[in-house]
Amino acid sequence: MIKENWDYILKFIATIKLKEATASDIFRRLNPYSKQHSLYRALKAFGKIIKSIFILRYIDDLEFRQSIEKQLNKVESSHRFSRAVSVGSPREFTQAEKSEQEIADGCRRLIKNAITCWNYLYLTQKIDETDDQESHDSIINAITSGSVVSWQHINLLGEYDFSEEKLQDSVGIRKPKNFAAMPI
Repeated sequence: MIKENWDYILKFIATIKLKEATASDIFRRLNPYSKQHSLYRALKAFGKIIKSIFILRYIDDLEFRQSIEKQLNKVESSHRFSRAVSVGSPREFTQAEKSEQEIADGCRRLIKNAITCWNYLYLTQKIDETDDQESHDSIINAITSGSVVSWQHINLLGEYDFSEEKLQDSVGIRKPKNFAAMPI
């Protein structure tokens, strides 16, 4: 039984590698009677092996667990960012029409991208202004271990005045040194 399953797995891999069929085509063909098919059972058994190896590594390797936790925290931070930008009911659309929903979603993405861009510009300027190597390395380490998806310094619920006299940079963000070479 085990040899037969491995033969199926090897045939499956060879078929995909030789581009005789795509993985989705094969699974589509297997779908109607998949639980009875030997290839399905073989792939399921193979998946259990991979899952078991992952679980054992997760249990055994502290650094691996910490790196996974770090990535999960970044994803969760991104979700909190989306909720913070979406005032009101962030999980549901209040617009009835699909086109209005797309506009609302596009506005949300634009706000998130503007905040993220500002964060990158601010951090780039801070790195450029740093004279000593220790402070420079400290900022780089903080950026690599953290995330630029931060919004606590942004007043998301305030009133905004975009008149000419108010449109001045209070922080002093300068254009990056290689601004002319940046693609638009």
